Amino acid sequence: MTKIKLCGLSRPCDIETANRLSPEYIGFVFAPKSIRYVNSEKAAELKKLLHPSIKAVGVFVRENPETVAELLRSGTIDIAQLHGGESEEYIKQLRALTDKPIIKAYRIDTVQDVEAANKSSADYVLLDSGQGGTGTTFDWNLLEKIDRPYFLAGGLNADNVRSAIERLNPYAVDVSSGIETDGHKDSNKMEDFVHAVTLSY
Repeated sequence: MTKIKLCGLSRPCDIETANRLSPEYIGFVFAPKSIRYVNSEKAAELKKLLHPSIKAVGVFVRENPETVAELLRSGTIDIAQLHGGESEEYIKQLRALTDKPIIKAYRIDTVQDVEAANKSSADYVLLDSGQGGTGTTFDWNLLEKIDRPYFLAGGLNADNVRSAIERLNPYAVDVSSGIETDGHKDSNKMEDFVHAVTLSY
C-alpha cells in the first residue's frame, strides 16, 4: 500500500487533523525562505502533539549537518529530508552523526536526474518538480527508469493522486500545496487527499 506524507504542517490544528487521518509521515519545513517554515522550538511543540505512530520528517535546504543531527537526536524529527541538492559527501557526514533514515529529494527534469536518484546512498529518494511546494507535476514518463522505492511529490492533490498511484505505484505520495487554501493547510483538503489514496488500495 502506498504510504502518505502530509508536508509543511505548522499549526496545532494541522497536527490535530493529521492525527485523525493517520498518515505514515508528516513534514516540518526548516528552510527559512519557505512560507511553511517552522523553527526548532515550534517543531518540538508540534511533535509533542503528534501521535507516536506518525513519523515526523524534517525538510532541510543545505543545513549544517550537526543541526540536522541534533533535531534527530532530540526526537523533534524522526527522518531527515534533504531538499537542497546536498552531495553524497554531505550524506556521509550526516550518517557519521546519526543512524536515522535520510530522504534525498531530486528535481526530475531529465532521465539523468532519475539515474542520479537511483544511485543515491540515501535510504529513500523523493522525486519532485521544481524546488518543492510549487504545485506542479513533472513528466511521469521519466519514471520508467526508476528502480528503487520513492516518494512521489510535485503537484499532487485529491484529484490526481489516485491515478498517480495506479500508474506508478510509488512507495509514498507527498503533498503540501495540494492540501492548502490561501497558504494554510486545509483540513477538508487533507481529508480528501487521504481518502483518495485509500481508494487506490
